[in-house]
Amino acid sequence: MVAFVKSVTFDASDTLVLAAFWAAALGSDVDEDSTADRAWVEPAGWGGPTLWFQRVPENKTAKNRQHFDLRAVGPVEAEVERLVALGATVTGSDGDVVVMADPEGNEFCVEA
Repeated sequence: MVAFVKSVTFDASDTLVLAAFWAAALGSDVDEDSTADRAWVEPAGWGGPTLWFQRVPENKTAKNRQHFDLRAVGPVEAEVERLVALGATVTGSDGDVVVMADPEGNEFCVEA
């Protein structure tokens, strides 16, 4: 028997804001039992791990050692614009990949 990824955990200053961003970005909802101390987002449709957000007192101080690579369903530019409207920022690009950060500075990439 093997293990599987149950959840991906984010440390956060504001769990509900960060959970709301990722829920909107991934087409899901923030779980109704979420609180300011802990929040989670169930995977939308196709499955995958739950995203878990836990409040911590310190701010993010360094580059992520792992990150999400999101595949745009339509044009990458349109997806980047949508994510920016949700609160993300563009931090750079590397060829066909746009590097972004969520509202608390966690890096992720968007590609075709």
